[in-house]
Amino acid sequence: MTTEAVPLIPHSVLFGNPSRLVPEISPDGTRLLYLAPEDGVLNVWVAPVDRPEEAVAVTHDRGRGIRTYGLCHDDRTLFYLRDENGDESWRVHLVDLVTGEERCATPFDGVQARVLAHNRWHPTTMLIGLNKDRPGLHDVYGLDLVTGDLTKIAENPGYLSWLIDTDLRVRGGTRMKPDGGTAVFLDPTDGPEGPDGAAPPWLDVPYEDAMGTRVTGFARDGATCYLLSSIGANACRLFEVDITTGERTLLAEDPVYDVKQVETDPLTGRPQAVLFAKDRDERVFLDEEFGKDLGRIRGELALRGIDGEIYVDRTDRSGRLWTVSVVTGAGPVLYHVYDRVAGDLRRLFSHQPELERYRLSRMEPFEFTARDGVTVHGYVTWPPGAERRGLPAVVNVHGGPWARHTFAFDEEAQLLANRGYACVQVNFRGSTGYGKHFRNLGAKQWGAAMQTDLLDALGHLVAEGGIDPDRVAIMGCSYGGYAALAGAAFTPDVFTCAIALCGPSNLLTMLAGGAPTRTPLQAFMYAHVGDPETERDMLWERSPLSRVDDIRIPVLVVQGANDVRVPRAEAEQIVEALAAKGLAHEYLLFPDEGHGLARPGNRQAYYTAVERFLAAHLA
Repeated sequence: MTTEAVPLIPHSVLFGNPSRLVPEISPDGTRLLYLAPEDGVLNVWVAPVDRPEEAVAVTHDRGRGIRTYGLCHDDRTLFYLRDENGDESWRVHLVDLVTGEERCATPFDGVQARVLAHNRWHPTTMLIGLNKDRPGLHDVYGLDLVTGDLTKIAENPGYLSWLIDTDLRVRGGTRMKPDGGTAVFLDPTDGPEGPDGAAPPWLDVPYEDAMGTRVTGFARDGATCYLLSSIGANACRLFEVDITTGERTLLAEDPVYDVKQVETDPLTGRPQAVLFAKDRDERVFLDEEFGKDLGRIRGELALRGIDGEIYVDRTDRSGRLWTVSVVTGAGPVLYHVYDRVAGDLRRLFSHQPELERYRLSRMEPFEFTARDGVTVHGYVTWPPGAERRGLPAVVNVHGGPWARHTFAFDEEAQLLANRGYACVQVNFRGSTGYGKHFRNLGAKQWGAAMQTDLLDALGHLVAEGGIDPDRVAIMGCSYGGYAALAGAAFTPDVFTCAIALCGPSNLLTMLAGGAPTRTPLQAFMYAHVGDPETERDMLWERSPLSRVDDIRIPVLVVQGANDVRVPRAEAEQIVEALAAKGLAHEYLLFPDEGHGLARPGNRQAYYTAVERFLAAHLA
């Protein structure tokens, strides 16, 4: 095997703070906002829209950094969300850009705030969800940006999510049914009463369609809503629905792939395009003018030799200035400002300019046939400059598991490829984007068919000659961490070593634990993972902890101490069992992290351990 020398990318470049990130135009079109580090912590910076070099930091967080923010339509109030060391008790913070005054709008211990709605028609009001009275349910509060007053608007009758129109009227919500399906209630007080004194559901969603069916928004007139639904089809389709009559108009569909995203007109609320989640995004336009604008942007990028996925953000109320993100997959994310009137596309910056000095690899799609005949998709990122023959590999499993790998810039894939490993990312059954049949094939298949899809993907690539079957690791976070532990426990002859970040080790304790905010999802979890009352034996057999005696490969277990999704006990019970058996393992606990790692120093420490661990065991 011949290998071309490729410079190693430092961990600080891949996993440290980005240079600048998530730019946004202020609603009045005069300012540019973005995230950038101040004293090593991500904060919000503001500059004149045409002079980004004059930016100043307007927040001064010294914790895990800010990642979610926005500027309100009063044109002076910045909001951002912040928790404590990963405990997901998010608080809403407000900054007055005129006076510099900062205040916490939701100063409640152990309470999670969610920003539900804010728009141009109600510039001094935000709707906030708070689980202040009942930990498992978020009531709706109105936040007056002028006075800071919080007023309860609606008490939660059991909704997972709320439906709110552009006039900030609470129109209903979605409730989980005992079988894992959902019921959508829309304007329930105006409908006929059911036998229990409550209005019947506006839409009853069967279990098999629950993940692919939801109301995505309302038109400005309030009489029309937009519905994503897989009912009566395999894949999620977009409908326009007259709320009064129930009449539906089909706007977009694909027989295999789900709608990934709906792009709507900020002024009317009407859909202008949909994206389908294929190997690469496919955009279908519903509005001719929007299509022309995207065509101009793509054409200008092509002239500059840039091929990538394009995402637009339209926060300028005038509609003139858009921020444009371009994901090439083989370089940093590129940010631009598009002027619709001038037809001009001006580059702002990339998320990490240092990456431009290095040779990166682009994710390449592949597909294979699983052992039961099901077609499964995935991506491989190959080491640059290496012959694709007999390479060591890492099966990198996504979390969720109701998510998927997409074409993107993936820091983990880049690290692995840069260090000489083929990074294999499989969208195993249960992954989203491929229609409800494929998604529901993953029901109650943790450690079973979801796991064998990973093995079959590996077998496919080994048969093609690209991967050495004797040098394969498995790693992942959350569900991916579970899959890594399952790989070590159930198929130790397949993998050389395993790395589990925030991964459940016992499905019974996982289902019994977690934050109270997960309580409304219990029926969903029982339907898709297993019911502890009726399927206890199956859940225990699918738990890596039950097969700890079979583990014969080294395992690296990593955990955030404040994780409320996969509690610390999930890591420590498998670590304790490994230690009792004298099995090779390492354990890293980060006391100031939750589900996943946010602090740059912790991220770099983790990936240093990952690289050392893989080098020791994959040679």
